[in-house]
Amino acid sequence: MVERGPEVLTRYGSLCGAAKDGVAAFLGVPYAKAPVGPLRFRAPEPVEPWEGVREATAFGATAPKRPYAPPLDALLPDPDVAGDDCLNLNVWAPWDGTGAADGDDGADRGPGGGGRPVMVWIHGGSLIHGSSAVPVYDGTAFARDGVVLVSVNYRLGIEGFGVFPDAPGNIGLRDQIAALSWVRENIAAFGGDPERVTVFGESAGAISIAALLASPLAEGLFRRAVVQSGAPIAQPLATARRTTEAVAARLGVPATAEAFAGVDRARLLAAQTEVTGKGSPLTGGHSFQIVVDGEVVPRDPAEALADGASAGVDLLMGTTTEEYRLWFVPSGVTERVGPVVQRLLLRKAKVPSRAARVYRAGRPGEKPGEVLGALATDKLLRIPLNRLADARLRSGGPGETYLYEFGWRSPVLDLGACHALELGFVFDTLDLPETRALTGPDAPRDLAAAMHAAWVSFASTGDPGWRPWDPARPVMTFGPGLPSLVEAPREAERRAWEN
Repeated sequence: MVERGPEVLTRYGSLCGAAKDGVAAFLGVPYAKAPVGPLRFRAPEPVEPWEGVREATAFGATAPKRPYAPPLDALLPDPDVAGDDCLNLNVWAPWDGTGAADGDDGADRGPGGGGRPVMVWIHGGSLIHGSSAVPVYDGTAFARDGVVLVSVNYRLGIEGFGVFPDAPGNIGLRDQIAALSWVRENIAAFGGDPERVTVFGESAGAISIAALLASPLAEGLFRRAVVQSGAPIAQPLATARRTTEAVAARLGVPATAEAFAGVDRARLLAAQTEVTGKGSPLTGGHSFQIVVDGEVVPRDPAEALADGASAGVDLLMGTTTEEYRLWFVPSGVTERVGPVVQRLLLRKAKVPSRAARVYRAGRPGEKPGEVLGALATDKLLRIPLNRLADARLRSGGPGETYLYEFGWRSPVLDLGACHALELGFVFDTLDLPETRALTGPDAPRDLAAAMHAAWVSFASTGDPGWRPWDPARPVMTFGPGLPSLVEAPREAERRAWEN
């Protein structure tokens, strides 16, 4: 049943959303000025206040981007909403139809009240795809379970992460910080507690969060963080600039923000796609990355976090068991790679020979391409996250650290426990056709309920439901069967990466 549209008053003006079944949604809410004209390659500026009541019932414009290439376009639906005002966010909040939602203790916890935990979602997509309008990221289930859920758009590709001599670095990351600042200033109007903010994201969103954890500009904007299938990583400015220069060469213009601002956006996106289309996280190539710019990201995030940055922030992080299968299986890499090519790729990726031997010996029934994928998954994700957990444990900081692994295997195209598969479980959106494109129709609802509940519990209390990281290396595994705590999974393979 659709209820009377709820209204809230933010610092910038009134919003009218939509409510259904006890959940209010406010969509397409601007948190910064539209990045057009002189603001196109500039840091975000606060949104102008408006008069009257602004309707917030439809997703706002998405950042300029191109669709995923087949077959990923069918597996990862990525809506494109036209418009220039792409610096917007969405809020889902519990709603009782009157502007208040009284808890058992009589406290006003609905829009206009306060006290509820807040979760802010930062989407992935290699910093060139994705948006907050992706159906899988619907925040209804979180609001149903007492969380105020916020999802954020930020600038992508060359406009968000290009490196120019006449523009600030990490513009897309600055957008995320601006959105978090908006949350801190306004979330109480939706019933959220600005002191209980958890930021969470997957893939490029998780890499962004690792950078935010290391950024002095984001300090105090969140209390907890969830890092899903991403690790702390950033490039030096000179290295990252090569991608911008390659796009400029393709366009025939100088590698400056002023020159890029004069290029037709469709032509710019086409050149960006051509330059980054053959890049690979394992073997390199052109891609957009967060950069060490000396301001937003003063130093390498992995080093900063290992040295104690954000030691007081509770951290939940993990991977899927077979991350690589989303990239390797549809492209045929698992079938095409033989022993010789495997060795060449491992050498190019600087994988220790000892690690390669251990993985081959421990996986006698797997194809060379699958062993390569397992090594890639661990080199890029599992090993860096284990090292970060160990460093936080050694530092003895007040923030707790929890690790998980998602192991349920999708039957779709033999993708297995691939990258991004856990998203429909975390958001409890298994019934959506867009989620089923990746999970298939029979994904286990009890597993989704358990994983979603763990994320809600972590945001609410700092405890997802299992013991924090300790020398026994506890990892909560979600699937293939019931959730279970496993100590030191695949320890021989992990140790093979140690010096």
